Amino acid sequence: MAVPNLRVPWYRILYVQVLIAVALGIVVGSLDPSFGQALKPLGDGFVKLIKMMIAPIIFCTVVHGIASMSDLKQLGRIGVKTLLYFETVSTFALVIGLIVVNVMKPGVGFTPAGQTYHAAGKAIATSQGFAEKAHGLSASDFVLKIIPDSFFGGFFSGDILQVLLVAILAAFAIGAMGERGKPLLQVIDYGSEMFFVVMRYLVKLAPIGAFGAMGFTVGSYGFGALGRLGMLMAGFYITAGLFVMIVLGLVARLCGFSILRFIGYIKDEILLVLGTSSSETALPGMLDKMERLGCTKSTVGLVIPTGYSFNLDGTNIYMAMAAIFLAQATNTPLDLSHQIGLMLVAMLTSKGASGVTGAGFITLAATLQAVPGIPIESLAILVGIDRFMSECRAITNLIGNGVATVVISRWEKEVETDVLNANMRRSVHFESEPAGLSRE
Repeated sequence: MAVPNLRVPWYRILYVQVLIAVALGIVVGSLDPSFGQALKPLGDGFVKLIKMMIAPIIFCTVVHGIASMSDLKQLGRIGVKTLLYFETVSTFALVIGLIVVNVMKPGVGFTPAGQTYHAAGKAIATSQGFAEKAHGLSASDFVLKIIPDSFFGGFFSGDILQVLLVAILAAFAIGAMGERGKPLLQVIDYGSEMFFVVMRYLVKLAPIGAFGAMGFTVGSYGFGALGRLGMLMAGFYITAGLFVMIVLGLVARLCGFSILRFIGYIKDEILLVLGTSSSETALPGMLDKMERLGCTKSTVGLVIPTGYSFNLDGTNIYMAMAAIFLAQATNTPLDLSHQIGLMLVAMLTSKGASGVTGAGFITLAATLQAVPGIPIESLAILVGIDRFMSECRAITNLIGNGVATVVISRWEKEVETDVLNANMRRSVHFESEPAGLSRE
């Protein structure tokens, strides 16, 4: 095994390249907005390249993780622990979001007292479009949506929940085949190796994608367009930061590691998400880095993909704060019972955010259906800043899923504290390859 080169030139380190690209995108979008808007295909193209690899990587990872787990009791135990952890931490995220937005009151005064909110023209059409999509997020439709039209339907649609269902069924089938299933399992493992090699090439394009995405964002909306929404944005960023440092930090400390060191460990993935506003672009790297920490392949293969649908801490904080903000902005009174009801609904609707275009708005619209009085057209207020909000949502979700994986692994006694911290320190200093995508 080759010894990593500790003196890699700074300009060859991926996260440095992404940071430079983000800064250049902001400058270009500010100086020439029309040219910045024209850069949109660069960001969209990179995200599409990454997303085309997500379904096969998740399938191979989940199938290998479950099928290679001989003890079904262990599988059930890990599954139950994972879901309980997800729901507990997600509830904390919702509660914190509700508390902060009620204390800050960023929406108060947006519409003069005694008046009602009226959106106009295109804004109404945009928000109504999100509302129409939200009607498809009822409990029964959500369950039916998990079932693909065919075995490969989830791969074509890119719906993570559908891919997860097929992968779980395939994994149990291969496990039931016993010795006859091992050659098939080995083929799937080889397939996983191939997909990660492809990802290693694609991730080198991250700076180009980040440059295009940031150029388009700043060129389209600019900084001056934020106006009164700046307080909501600041409150959301501060709340997400406090959630990561206090709630996830406490969880990490109880499990024997530092949240700051862990954030440093996954900095490549965080910056990738910052540049693309999509946590899916960092999924392959997260799968690999969690294994490098000492978490078993079976636990990583179960927790990380499931977390992308059921552990959306950043999305929960956003939904709580955005819904109350819109109530304040439209002079809609909400008592404690309404807010508790909103929180319970959000715990369900947030689960539908996986694999849905415009997921933040669609799930927010679905949540607002349960809150009488808030005009659905008021969603248009948030359209201009959604891109800025989505970056924080995605990064918080990413960190939350990573912490969840380590926590479940520690509960299962898969990795000792000293080994975990040693692996974390070692990887932070070794910058020999981008985004930790080597499968060697």
